[in-house]
Amino acid sequence: MIKGGWQLAGEHGAVDADRVVEDMIAFVDAGVTTFDCADIYTGVEELIGRFLCDLTRTRGADAARRVKIHTKFVPDRDSLLSLNLSDVEAGIDRSLTRLGLETLDLVQFHWWNYAAPGFVDTVHHLDTLRAKGKINLIGVTNFDIEHLARLCDAVDIASAQVQYSLLDARASGEFSQYARDHDVSLLVYGVLAGGFLTDAWIGKPDPGFEFENRSLVKYRLIIEEFGGWRLFQELLSALRAVANRHEVDIATIALRATLDNPDIAATIIGARYANRLPQTLRAFEIELTDQDRLMLENILIR
Repeated sequence: MIKGGWQLAGEHGAVDADRVVEDMIAFVDAGVTTFDCADIYTGVEELIGRFLCDLTRTRGADAARRVKIHTKFVPDRDSLLSLNLSDVEAGIDRSLTRLGLETLDLVQFHWWNYAAPGFVDTVHHLDTLRAKGKINLIGVTNFDIEHLARLCDAVDIASAQVQYSLLDARASGEFSQYARDHDVSLLVYGVLAGGFLTDAWIGKPDPGFEFENRSLVKYRLIIEEFGGWRLFQELLSALRAVANRHEVDIATIALRATLDNPDIAATIIGARYANRLPQTLRAFEIELTDQDRLMLENILIR
């Protein structure tokens, strides 16, 4: 399990920085030692840099060395046609400075527009920086199979970050098979569909698509593609029945079911703070039965 950082970005509302740092340490104490962020998540790399300093001070250098930081290299949209090695190195150096690291454990590369032809050249630039010791591993985020294949032909791609949940299995099938065949680990986000796969939505009327949060609009559209609000409620009811047998909440079952997928290397949990950490960790303590899986599959295959 990876602790996500997107919810900590400044545009998602006020963040208590002191609490964030304390709670990151609580995640480490609980055994969660990998953290995901991005250069475009406003203020998050700096927060993680502060967390690493506090972790070293309070838990020691060995504890800090066990922590892995996954960040992203996301060039500006307007720079895609002119991006060169110096530009890429400046972005990587900025992340290193913010995080207070000498080497980035994993840099996940995103490209806004495939019509702009420079993405293969850019991943070669990242590979040059890996040879210089500034990057350990190169991954991608939100690439489709065609363009992932072009990058895999160019350099060694360690991982692909993609959206995946019980409601959204687009990464299964051909994409996951390609990833398996080319030793690309799938790191998945959106496992709880922005909070829709929780007890909060069971039995609730369809809210439509009027959300201030664009992320919720996106996940509500995923529900529509899944089969609509009625089928979604059937899935929640099935999840609730399974959760009752294990004495946990719906989110725990949704997470456990995703972890059981052999195509998935890790799930990214986008919790802002650690208040739900004990419930989340219950996903590692339970084991779904054949009856549990069948109950869910009867809805998922419709």
